[in-house]
Amino acid sequence: MKKDDKIVVLLIYVDDLLITGNDNCLIDDLKNLMNKKFKMKDLGELKYFLGLEVMRSKEGILINQRKYALELIEETGVSGSKPAKTPLEQNARLTTTEYDELSTKESNGVDEKLLVDKSVFQRLIGRLIYLTHTRPDICFVIHHLSQFMQQPKESHLQSSLRIVRYIKRNHGQEILMDSSSRCELKAFCDSDWAACLNSRKFVSGFCIKLGSSLIS
Repeated sequence: MKKDDKIVVLLIYVDDLLITGNDNCLIDDLKNLMNKKFKMKDLGELKYFLGLEVMRSKEGILINQRKYALELIEETGVSGSKPAKTPLEQNARLTTTEYDELSTKESNGVDEKLLVDKSVFQRLIGRLIYLTHTRPDICFVIHHLSQFMQQPKESHLQSSLRIVRYIKRNHGQEILMDSSSRCELKAFCDSDWAACLNSRKFVSGFCIKLGSSLIS
C-alpha cells in the first residue's frame, strides 16, 4: 500500500502476517481493512517471526535464531559434544562418489560407502540453510556440503554435524541491521582458481551489504 511518499508493506507466510511501513496511520488503515475481511490478532511490536528473534536498540535492529539453533543442537544429539572452533575441519577433502571411484582405481584405495538413509543428511542441510539468515559464517561450508545431497557419504554427515557443534559454541550469535548507515548497496566477490577437487572449477564467494549491514 502506497500513498504519496508513505508506504506500508505486508508480508504473508501461511497464517502469519508481518506489517511494516513509515507511517503509523497508514499501517492502522491496513489493519482495519484486513480485520474486515479476516479474523486477525494483533501481537504488537515484532519480537519473534518464523524462527527469527528480533530486538531493537539505539544502534539498530538485532536479529538472531537462538531458539532455532538450540532446537537443532538438541535434535541432532550433539548437546553433550565438545563445541567445534571452526565450521569445517582444516584441509578437509569432501568428494563425490564419482571422484572416489576414479581415485580408488588409480591408487587401489578403499572406496567410502554411501549413507544408508540419505534423508538424514538432506534434512540436516535443509535446516542449516535456514540458519544462514543470521549466520553468514557458515554459508560457505553449507553451500559446499549441499553439492552432495543426492549421494551423501558418512564423511559428509560428520562434516554437517561439525557445523552444529560449531553453532553450539555461540548459539545466540546476532546480526545487526545498523540504523545509522546509509541506504546504499555494496557487493564484494572473490574466487579461488581450480580449487574444487571434483570438477577443477574455481570456488567463488560473495557478500552484499546494505550500508554497513550484511544482508547476503
